[in-house]
Amino acid sequence: MAGSHKAGVTSRRESDGPAAPRRGKKRSRARLIGITSLSVVVLAVAGGGWIYFQLNGNIKTFDDGGVSADRPAASTKGSNVLIIGSDTRSGDNVKYGHGKGDIGRSDTALLLHVYSDQKHAVAVSIPRDSLVDIPSCKLPNGSWTKEKHLQMFNSAFEVGETVEGNPACTQNTVEKLTGLRVDHTMVMDFAGFAKMTEAVGGVEVCVPGNVYQGDLNPKLGHKGSLIFAKGPQKVSGQKALDYVRIRHGIGDGSDIGRIKRQQAFIGSLIKQVKGNGLDPTTLLPLANAATKSMTVDSGLGSPSKLISFAMSMKGIDLHNTKFVTLPWRYEGARVAVVKPEADALFAALRADRTVDGQDAAAKDKDGKPSAAPSASAPAPASGKGIAVAVYNGTTTKGLAGTAADSLKSAGFTVTGTATAATQDYTHTVIQYGPNDEAKAKTLATHFPDALMRTSKQPGLSVILGTQYKPGGPDASPSAPAAVPSSVVDASRSADDNICSNLSYG
Repeated sequence: MAGSHKAGVTSRRESDGPAAPRRGKKRSRARLIGITSLSVVVLAVAGGGWIYFQLNGNIKTFDDGGVSADRPAASTKGSNVLIIGSDTRSGDNVKYGHGKGDIGRSDTALLLHVYSDQKHAVAVSIPRDSLVDIPSCKLPNGSWTKEKHLQMFNSAFEVGETVEGNPACTQNTVEKLTGLRVDHTMVMDFAGFAKMTEAVGGVEVCVPGNVYQGDLNPKLGHKGSLIFAKGPQKVSGQKALDYVRIRHGIGDGSDIGRIKRQQAFIGSLIKQVKGNGLDPTTLLPLANAATKSMTVDSGLGSPSKLISFAMSMKGIDLHNTKFVTLPWRYEGARVAVVKPEADALFAALRADRTVDGQDAAAKDKDGKPSAAPSASAPAPASGKGIAVAVYNGTTTKGLAGTAADSLKSAGFTVTGTATAATQDYTHTVIQYGPNDEAKAKTLATHFPDALMRTSKQPGLSVILGTQYKPGGPDASPSAPAAVPSSVVDASRSADDNICSNLSYG
């Protein structure tokens, strides 16, 4: 989504290392949720081998050698897919978007969490102007950038200034922001989005008010002719692209408001695909449009891999497909990530808890998700033979020393205490090097809600956040992670009325 507004400057450090040295245009675009690859399932099974090879020739992959080695550990609690909209004007994209320039840019992204029950999914929209930390990212010449702090989120995709953009850098940034491991990344361009909407016969949308040429292009200098009349209507191709790009003249004119309408659009697109029926006649054009204009990581780089991925989502109904926005606030011309709400949202996703408060990993007698039972934390384990460094990531004086004393009494060898590079940690972070995962898990029994981070450097360290309470765990284990009520209240489902909840303005 585009434009800037006022936003508070809040940094996020939970994923930073303790004392390690820091390393190091915008237009809103169509975005799309991984449901588009659902079309591949029926096509590959019902359409015959020629369809498989046709789609196989369409699929492009990006160099995922740029994915950081310092990333969250893999989890069995659901899977995470990053969907990026690219606005490059190269190739077929030159006729779309009313702009120029070959550098691949992305003004927003969706992080899709598919729950482990394969019955629920939630897409988290990340505003393009969100101020985040951009970790070290790989450049086209093979070198790596230094980490940068409090940068606009969409700048990660522009690192290296290539036509293809930098999906790996955006993935690194999302993992750093959320503490979630991104299992797959997809990039969709203008042409693919427009052609997909044509392939499904158009998408039902709702326009809150009349929209004119000058609203779509403020540089026009005058109102211009009417583009969209107020109310429900069906759009496809260029008109669909124009709809998801509109910012001025609707609501508060912000990118955040535009996110709301784009979420409604995606929900309507999913509804249209399912309503058309999953048969080869209707799905072949959609699959062609999607795969021709989609770039994916190597883990999805063939029809068979896309089929496997799509199969994990085919049982998700419209009501259980949710859309939320990263907690935010305006300050100046940017968007700040609001803590602790953002921390709580991502903690809930790491715990595989749905927007409506269910634990997707817990099943009742009928095999359906149930409310999480009160869990007791693992008994704190002996740290005999394990060395750990302790860092204070807060402004509370003496916290590292207090934690160190507690760890020593549990048998750990504390190699030192110090103040972390920044003092704005909320969650405690356990950072461990190669071959130290088992030791990190032992340490985690003393910090049940800590984030686990891998590191290229050997050794084990803990960085204390404000949720750490001396003499007790970071948070009560009987209080399961929950999506914040402010996020729940602003969420929408794919089956919501297309005219409801379309703007913050």
